[in-house]
Amino acid sequence: MLAIVCPGQGSQTPGFLAPWLDLPGVPEQLRRLSDAAEVDLVRYGTESDAETIRDTAVAQPLIVAASLVALRAVLGERAPEDVAHVTAGHSVGELAAAAVAGVLTDDGAVGLVAHRARAMAEAAAAEPTGMSAVVGGDPDAVLEAIEAAGLHPANVNGGGQVVAAGSLDALAALAAAPPAKARVIPLQVAGAFHTPFMGTAHERFAVVASGWPAADPRLPLLSDADGAPYPAAPGAPHGRAADVLARLAAQVVAPVRWDLCQRTLLEMGATGLLELAPAGVLTGLARRTLPGVETVAVKSPADVDAALDLLARHGAPQAGAPTAPDVPASPTAEEPSA
Repeated sequence: MLAIVCPGQGSQTPGFLAPWLDLPGVPEQLRRLSDAAEVDLVRYGTESDAETIRDTAVAQPLIVAASLVALRAVLGERAPEDVAHVTAGHSVGELAAAAVAGVLTDDGAVGLVAHRARAMAEAAAAEPTGMSAVVGGDPDAVLEAIEAAGLHPANVNGGGQVVAAGSLDALAALAAAPPAKARVIPLQVAGAFHTPFMGTAHERFAVVASGWPAADPRLPLLSDADGAPYPAAPGAPHGRAADVLARLAAQVVAPVRWDLCQRTLLEMGATGLLELAPAGVLTGLARRTLPGVETVAVKSPADVDAALDLLARHGAPQAGAPTAPDVPASPTAEEPSA
């Protein structure tokens, strides 16, 4: 049973899109997605430094576009629902996962996330805030320390990782006195996402999302709110488009419960997990929390052959496909995800 997952903000690294441009059709695909986002994805994904692509208005469409480029490179003309059994995305990755599930078109997902990104960037600019991963330690003690510091547990990722979010002073204080046996790692994001600090962004984005063109999911799509697939409705066995759009908007101010998404994958019997670009974070978590589940991180086109092999062994019966072109790998770092 195959799950396709999509990473969140903080997974981007300078130049990570460059090797994808060597694949036929990808330059044209990225130009189309750039038009949808009103962001020059090629320039930001190949030339910009880490600080530039840390900007929320750049990072979010860049990450979603990269995931969809990787998806199409792996699947070719096949529909995701003919290959995968379930999909999920971490934070902004939920919009890429919505495209995997057929709720949004690729252009629609990148266009919608650009609205989300701009609204969140403006909210983040209103007050200096940030996010830090708290890795290790006793889970209850970590949550208590985050609350005691006046911070929010914005991402509960599982695998001994919780992301704290809030004021920079409070984050600095937590780093100076971390919970026992825990490390505090600042993340490359520009604000306290998935907290009340994003209230104005939620208000703006909810209006846009509610009227965005969308279709009902064509395969199970897990929600970051509770880790569960959207409930079936008459004529919509995997949930309603309107419910997905409403949840995507609500997640701007709600915690990401990736731990619950992973629990659901185990309960569903997942045996293979494919993480789309810019990959590494979610497969890293899966190795610690999903015992026995085989993982492949598609970091560059050089990983497509491994992805096709995973699909052939864990995906739907029609998952076999020709091998991918030989393109050199582009190294990326595995960092905690926001």
